Amino acid sequence: MRDLFESEIPSSSLLHQLIVDIPAPPDRVWAELADLGSHNQWMADAEEIRFTDQQRSGLGTRMLVPTRVGPFRTTDLMTVTEWEEGRAMSVEHVGAVSGSGRFALEPRGTGTRLTWSEHLRFPWWLGGPMGAWAAGPVLKRIWKGNLSRLAARVTGP
Repeated sequence: MRDLFESEIPSSSLLHQLIVDIPAPPDRVWAELADLGSHNQWMADAEEIRFTDQQRSGLGTRMLVPTRVGPFRTTDLMTVTEWEEGRAMSVEHVGAVSGSGRFALEPRGTGTRLTWSEHLRFPWWLGGPMGAWAAGPVLKRIWKGNLSRLAARVTGP
């Protein structure tokens, strides 16, 4: 797993990107990613996924996601802003920490390269630039674990 991690974009932002090669075809990886309601089963920081209406996938899907990182808890409103079937999806996060996230898939031989990017903005009351700097290593560890759990779900029996 390769990662690019920069916590000094604008002063209160955190840019995170992890790249992992998964030994499963893109359609299988996409099927797991496209099941938005199951993300809390492999994302340790997402406690639950609550859809705001009947839409469960695709562009415009909206979800409330209670999130926990250590003692910090927030509920984010996430809206799917990109949905390219089998290739990419993006969400906008609105909450205490706001920003955007994106999953992109590329075929690699018989497997899939998954790139997960997050751009998060920390408010002044969560330390702004210092909060982003301090959260970086913690979030990196959590997100690496999330990708490991996702890969295990996709390649498991």
